[in-house]
Amino acid sequence: MASNFPHRTPPRAQVFAENAFAALSRFLHIEAVSGILLLIAAAAALIWANSPYSDSYHALWHARIGVDIGGFSYVQSLHFWINDALMTVFFLVVGMEIRREIHEGALASIRLASLPLAAAVGGVLLPAAIYLVFNTDPATRVGWAVPTATDIAFAVGVLALLGRAIPGSVRIFLLALAIIDDIVAVLIIALFYSGGLDYTGLAVAALGIAMVLGLQRVGAGSALAYIVPGAVLWTGLLMTGAHPTLAGVVLGLLTPVALRPAHHAPLHLAASAVGDLQARQAGAEHDPHHLGVPLRQLRLAQRDMLPPVTRVQMALHPWVAFGVMPLFALANAGVTLDGINLAADGSRAVLAGVLVALALGKPMGVVAASWLAVRVGGCQLPEGMNWPAVWLVGLLAGIGFTMSIFIATLAFQNLNLLAAAKLGVLMASVLSALLGLAWGRAVVVRRTRSHSRGPDPSSA
Repeated sequence: MASNFPHRTPPRAQVFAENAFAALSRFLHIEAVSGILLLIAAAAALIWANSPYSDSYHALWHARIGVDIGGFSYVQSLHFWINDALMTVFFLVVGMEIRREIHEGALASIRLASLPLAAAVGGVLLPAAIYLVFNTDPATRVGWAVPTATDIAFAVGVLALLGRAIPGSVRIFLLALAIIDDIVAVLIIALFYSGGLDYTGLAVAALGIAMVLGLQRVGAGSALAYIVPGAVLWTGLLMTGAHPTLAGVVLGLLTPVALRPAHHAPLHLAASAVGDLQARQAGAEHDPHHLGVPLRQLRLAQRDMLPPVTRVQMALHPWVAFGVMPLFALANAGVTLDGINLAADGSRAVLAGVLVALALGKPMGVVAASWLAVRVGGCQLPEGMNWPAVWLVGLLAGIGFTMSIFIATLAFQNLNLLAAAKLGVLMASVLSALLGLAWGRAVVVRRTRSHSRGPDPSSA
């Protein structure tokens, strides 16, 4: 069938640009890249905050930004908009990750989730206990949850640097553990680091949830339709005194895991739209204005081929991994070393507690709890994993970074203690990453490769 679409060879510049963007897209989907970018952003923040231009670093994040329309005015610092608003998108992705794993992933059943659940609990309790050993003063004890979290992007990125020799079961185990860690971190934030609840805000938050459920009920499939209900939910949680980023988790958990109900299957709708396009192009109705209906049907079919929880997460992931998280690191990792007085306010205890709890307590807690779950609880290590691999997961779990720094900003009002906690998180995360890489290359990768080659015939 002849087509009225013109066929022209694209110019060289266009071909070059298309190839460049394709290569960039492949590069951005490499898991190690987001972890490396996160590390670069943190290093840039540290250098900037300790350079002769440190005043500009702090002035930037304290810049006032907001809206002023008529009698309504709401102005906050740039730091607030990053930590309390933009990070809601990060928590939205976390919520959808949790929702998907509970539905069909590593948390879909007690049998699958029991071992990573035990490992995660051990990786939360032991670091918290170690921190409290170092910190008995009530002023510093409030930071007990700082070393309990794991940074998914950073940890998985470091694991990806070890290459394909690492069994896939190790990555799944690390992901499951980190996701459970995130669930625990969200619960900790909600229970221990939110202010006294103002119940008038609960009605606003409930209205936001009702709007989301109502849109789902009428079959609204566009993610843009949920921006206003999400904003209402965020505002309600802010009014209650709970941390508003929890709105992202709530929205993520409400995201459907099944395809949107429709009169026709997406593939059938797409085939019908393509046929309609071909018929209109071949016939008299080749006016571009007549192509709107089938093109709209084609876009709807494309959208509905994936469940919303998968489609929205895929769409947001690059923005979160390469935008939100590096910006958060840039805004929060800039610890001015000259300004930390480790002799005052218990700063030394906070620094030591966070550092030891993350770098040492995390792997010990993960391995000890896993060992007890296998020996006493009847669990089994996943196929392809051994105890050196569990130690690798434990070491990488010590990379707290994003979530740990986030909890530190909630826990400490004293700027000196906050700076000490952030420095402890940064030092522990870098140390855990280096130890994980060294252990992975020296033990896990070597053993995996030797097993894949089989026994040496000359030794027989």
